[in-house]
Amino acid sequence: MSPSSRPPLPSGLVAFVKRDCPTCTLVAPVLAQLAKQVQLSVYTQDDPGFPDGLDPLDDTSLEMSWHHRIEAVPTLLRSEDGREQQRAVGWQRADWEALSGVAGLGPGLPAARPGCGSRSVDPELAPKLAARFGAAKLRSRRVEIASGEDEIEALQARGWSDGLPLVPPTEERVLAMLEGTSRAPDEVLAVVPPDLVECSVEKVAINAVMAGCKPEYLPVVLAALEAACTDAFNMHGLLATTMPAGPVIVVNGPIRRRIGMNSGRNVFGQGNRANLAIGRALQLVIRNVGGGRPGEVDRATHGNPGKLSFCFAEDEEGSPWEPLAETLGARPGADVVTLFPGEGPRCIVDQLSRDPESLARSFAANLRTLHHPKLVLAFEALLAVGPEHGRVFREAGWSRRQLADRLHELLLIPGRELVRGAGGIAEGLPESVRDATLPKFRPGGIHLVHCGGGAGLFSAIIGGWVAGEMGSQTVLREIRP
Repeated sequence: MSPSSRPPLPSGLVAFVKRDCPTCTLVAPVLAQLAKQVQLSVYTQDDPGFPDGLDPLDDTSLEMSWHHRIEAVPTLLRSEDGREQQRAVGWQRADWEALSGVAGLGPGLPAARPGCGSRSVDPELAPKLAARFGAAKLRSRRVEIASGEDEIEALQARGWSDGLPLVPPTEERVLAMLEGTSRAPDEVLAVVPPDLVECSVEKVAINAVMAGCKPEYLPVVLAALEAACTDAFNMHGLLATTMPAGPVIVVNGPIRRRIGMNSGRNVFGQGNRANLAIGRALQLVIRNVGGGRPGEVDRATHGNPGKLSFCFAEDEEGSPWEPLAETLGARPGADVVTLFPGEGPRCIVDQLSRDPESLARSFAANLRTLHHPKLVLAFEALLAVGPEHGRVFREAGWSRRQLADRLHELLLIPGRELVRGAGGIAEGLPESVRDATLPKFRPGGIHLVHCGGGAGLFSAIIGGWVAGEMGSQTVLREIRP
């Protein structure tokens, strides 16, 4: 809220106190001393009669405390023309004397004593106060739920759910979610396909609440949406395809650790709130803002569980290589989301390879089968290298580039194996490629990411949708606070 829209302060000195604060009780005589010498107004947060004999102003609603951002009591302000000029927090004799211009305050008291938390910042009260006094920040339509109506079932009945229960997006929860970013609630982030609807930070926050996000996850969701709604990523095409692909979010940078993302055991599975809620929030925005619903624009023949949520962090600390985002052009050390158009993961098992050439050949043999062993050039792949496999390449000194280049070499395929009818399989390429040698993936079409649990000689492939201008490209977006 802007200073001009706050309720004005009385002129002179203004104190905020509560009886349930030992320091406020301690300085009650000081306030009585000040009231005899200067103009003083006292707002009390809990007991309208405290301090005795000073005719305190009732702020048990916490309206004044909330508007004037009182974080601790006692707080002493100096006001002119209704606006704060200076403040002192807690009891500091020198600060109170300098602010009031009155010497000799509290001669029998200690020189300093810390205060207590203001009731206006109590975690249980703050969201309700923000909704009550700051609700003008929210522009979204309010939906009234009947007193006898179950909130969870009401959200489901209105078609907002992905099939699982949603967290009701109350004003308190949405305002609390918006505290997770410095971006303005009305900032338009993107035009969301397929209906091409403008989407604000506030709309994303609403869906993030429903997805179960914490406020600190919101910047990641915002960046993921910005990446998804680019022409390069082509979210509309990804929705409309009959293939099972959806957006896969990979997170790099220090934010992974700050918000508690999983990059280790069960990295693609259940159990981590940040991973699951971030991926789910993106999908809910596409559904609820953009209109991308299964059976309508979303035409997937089978789909995959990752279309509910597919988000994970890279294990940068244990990786033998630089982070994925950095290899794709991000600043070193930046917080970044990488959006890959992918299907569900499939496991690669190689328990015996202890040299990089053998393991690379195992990877290549598995990558050859992506979508079909005879289909080439149309797709990309995200190869998730597990820690025990990663150790093989680290100990041999293989760089990320060296492994990717070797995989491309191993995936150069004679045309005679790819043509229709070869191997007794009708699927394949035209007879004209019989004498050619074709790569399974176009240059740069194999992306390596390091993640997974430390026990088990496993890696995984996340196959891509149609790559390039006819489909979707991998897109990076730096995460803004």
